[in-house]
Amino acid sequence: MLRALIILGIIVLVWRWALGRWPWDDLRPAARRAEALARARRLLGVGPGASREEVIAAHRRLTALVHPDRGGTTTAMQEANAARDLLLAELPDPPPSPD
Repeated sequence: MLRALIILGIIVLVWRWALGRWPWDDLRPAARRAEALARARRLLGVGPGASREEVIAAHRRLTALVHPDRGGTTTAMQEANAARDLLLAELPDPPPSPD
């Protein structure tokens, strides 16, 4: 029994060393996605039921404040863009416009 625990411990440590993460970190991807979505909503100031138009409008308001040409930073602009992209990817595709 002790031998099995030692071998398991060595496997876990080698996994951590080789891949840079613990073996059980891969068991929680849904929680990370939910956290990223919540963070993106907070950053843009929209709720969980926000429409495509609301997300785009919130992104425009935020970028007007954090754009590097207006005294913001490139990092803040990248975060705003990433939040917009993440939230828009979660929404269903818009219906095609009638031609």
